[in-house]
Amino acid sequence: MLPQLILVSWQVQTKSGTRMLQAVAFEIFSRVQHGTAAVVHGTRNVWGDYASLRGVRVENEELKRRLAAAEVQLQQEHALAARSAELQKLLDLRSQAVFPTLAAEVIAGNPDPVMRTVTIDRGSTDGVLADMAVVAPGGIVGRVIAPVGRRAAKVQLIIDRNAAAGGITERAHSGGVVLGADANPPLRMDMVSNLNDVKVGDTIVASGVDGIYPRGYLIGRIESATRGTGLYQTITVRPAVDFSGLESVLVVLVPPRAATRDEDVK
Repeated sequence: MLPQLILVSWQVQTKSGTRMLQAVAFEIFSRVQHGTAAVVHGTRNVWGDYASLRGVRVENEELKRRLAAAEVQLQQEHALAARSAELQKLLDLRSQAVFPTLAAEVIAGNPDPVMRTVTIDRGSTDGVLADMAVVAPGGIVGRVIAPVGRRAAKVQLIIDRNAAAGGITERAHSGGVVLGADANPPLRMDMVSNLNDVKVGDTIVASGVDGIYPRGYLIGRIESATRGTGLYQTITVRPAVDFSGLESVLVVLVPPRAATRDEDVK
């Protein structure tokens, strides 16, 4: 039956003179071509989109890399500017100091919260001795402690709980002892009578009675002051120096002297 149908289709012609079998075959083949072309076109579009997305991804990665490099450069320039400003403050402090001083860099810190110290890059060959005061543009940092190396020295920070300095308020000249404390703020002022005039915000400077810190150097400011149950007030002090970012200091090249009585310096 199928061979006869094919034979008849081969013999029958369309109005345009084309044999019926050829017309049917062409129609079928053209539809297959349409389908194939659609698949090929779609594949080309997908590949083109993939190539475009890949190009965009590469471009985005390059932009991210450039942005990260720019941010690093900006941070470096900011750090350099801050460092320059800090060194300028140190130079200003040194020019204003009435005592001979020696500039030093902080090269190490002590992570132990019990013994708060830093190491500086100056030592005995530079004239540094134990118990010499160490200061910064903000105020008093601490004192050099023994033993002193030839080219390095350890500095006990004033916020160490074993540190102490004679202090006096600038406003009312109320004297006492400033001590390190395991608290926030990390300083307190003891031995200040309940009768003394002390207010929050009062500036505390070195009184000089300890024989280490030169009189008048800034220690900090009173953050709280309450009347104690005994003879003395309870006073907390915020240090003037930011110890978390300490990088450069000045060693006061004045040998320590014997401590004096508080009334001798008032």
